[in-house]
Amino acid sequence: MGAKELIEEGKAYLGIEFGSTRIKAVACDEAGEVLAIGGFGWENSLKDGIWTYSEEEIFNGLKACYSDLAKDIKDKYGIIVTSFAGIGISAMMHGYLAFDASNNLLVPFRTWRNTITGEAAGILTKEFDYNIPQRWSISHLYQAMLNKEEHVKDIDFFTTLAGFVHWKLTGRKVLGVGDASGMFPIDMSTGNYDEKMIAKFDVLAKETALAKGLKDLLPEVLNAGENAGYLTEEGANLLDESGSLKAGIPLCPPEGDAGTGMVATNSVKKRTGNISAGTSVFAMVVLEKELSKVYPEIDLVTTPDGALVGMVHCNNCTSEINNWVKIFKEYSELFGMNVDMNELFTKLYSVSLDGEADCGGVLLYNYLSGEPVTGFEKGALVLARTANDNFTLANLMRSNLYSAMATLKVGLDLMLKKEGVCVDEMYGHGGYFKTKGVGTKIAAAAINAPVSVMETASEGGAWGIALLAAYMDKKNGKSLSEYLSDVIFKNAKCEKCMPDASDVAGFDAYIEKYKAGLAIEKAAVDVL
Repeated sequence: MGAKELIEEGKAYLGIEFGSTRIKAVACDEAGEVLAIGGFGWENSLKDGIWTYSEEEIFNGLKACYSDLAKDIKDKYGIIVTSFAGIGISAMMHGYLAFDASNNLLVPFRTWRNTITGEAAGILTKEFDYNIPQRWSISHLYQAMLNKEEHVKDIDFFTTLAGFVHWKLTGRKVLGVGDASGMFPIDMSTGNYDEKMIAKFDVLAKETALAKGLKDLLPEVLNAGENAGYLTEEGANLLDESGSLKAGIPLCPPEGDAGTGMVATNSVKKRTGNISAGTSVFAMVVLEKELSKVYPEIDLVTTPDGALVGMVHCNNCTSEINNWVKIFKEYSELFGMNVDMNELFTKLYSVSLDGEADCGGVLLYNYLSGEPVTGFEKGALVLARTANDNFTLANLMRSNLYSAMATLKVGLDLMLKKEGVCVDEMYGHGGYFKTKGVGTKIAAAAINAPVSVMETASEGGAWGIALLAAYMDKKNGKSLSEYLSDVIFKNAKCEKCMPDASDVAGFDAYIEKYKAGLAIEKAAVDVL
């Protein structure tokens, strides 16, 4: 069946993912072939000390993104799309969206980026003997309780961004297990929230204003492949302002960007992993067994089908690289040159490979915001060097690219070196890997393991959640990993980079200086 006929008959799959700076939509067929894409740019706002997106921005962005996809379909195939075989919603994980019994949002959305829950995260980690990071939904809830915030007494339900949008489209308060594992710990034996930890939380909550037990506040947990409801008339209108989209389309469980990244890179099997590198950066490794102890730097989450994953998440990645590229753009314009931004990114990324393996001593901290892995609630942007260091364009750009991976490496070294976790291959996706042969080479040096980027990696999480919608419809008894390997990635092409020994040694030298220099970053935060 041709693409036009397939879309016309409502047999394509739609995935929409809310990223930090872009909402993206992908329509694909059952083999994962991308048929159309759409997108909408947006940015978080810092309001009253909270990183947030308004409810209006969320749904205006959803409409704009879908409208852009529908336009792409119309332009390519000359048709107006009216239905899909399945839809999936994904979004950046964690954060806090709390609602009262009348379904009113009680406080502005608190995103993963906020580092305001240190007290709560510390108490919960100690009580549960399980790492509870600051950005997790349960940390936000408990911090609000500790702060005696007025809205706590009215909380009837709380969820993630993906769970919120899915609920509005279907009427169902559910989450895929991967996204749920970033709200509250999952019991590997049941595939549901850990009942013992829920009981401990309810004891902590006794002296607070919380009116309901935690279990009654959390969304229902679903596994990959399960039906998570159907698009309602209200949901169809919320998604498609033109009114062309029909209700009744099945939706797969909503997932977080970590889970969809794993799907999009075929890394849901044990001993595989992926690095998602954009505004933030995180790496996930599917574990063969539990870690020997609790590490504050390592989250334990799950794949969309419930396997245990060690995850290192860092708040800052490419934003400061982007700022430096803008500076070089301004410099070019001083000389009357109208330089294409894509070409500029490519050249500046590529020149980094001419730099020294340890960046010639040039040290850079890209902490636009706080970075819990290294103990920072707030960040400052620092370039540090001595008069004897070799300050060249190549070393500056290499240091930028190292800096984007540095905090991630601090956490991954605990898993790979201290715990002896084995990784056969890591898959990269996100803007960091867009320039061929650069991001993969540096990431391979950071983790001392092969790093590959598939041709499909640029489609990212929106494609990943579209694949989960297709899996719900076409799994035919296959596990998720079997479906991905046998159907989606059977003939996938990829760029694979093996770690170079001199690069590995250079990055190790850089990271030792980086860790010693965290005192410089602390001074900058304190002073600036």
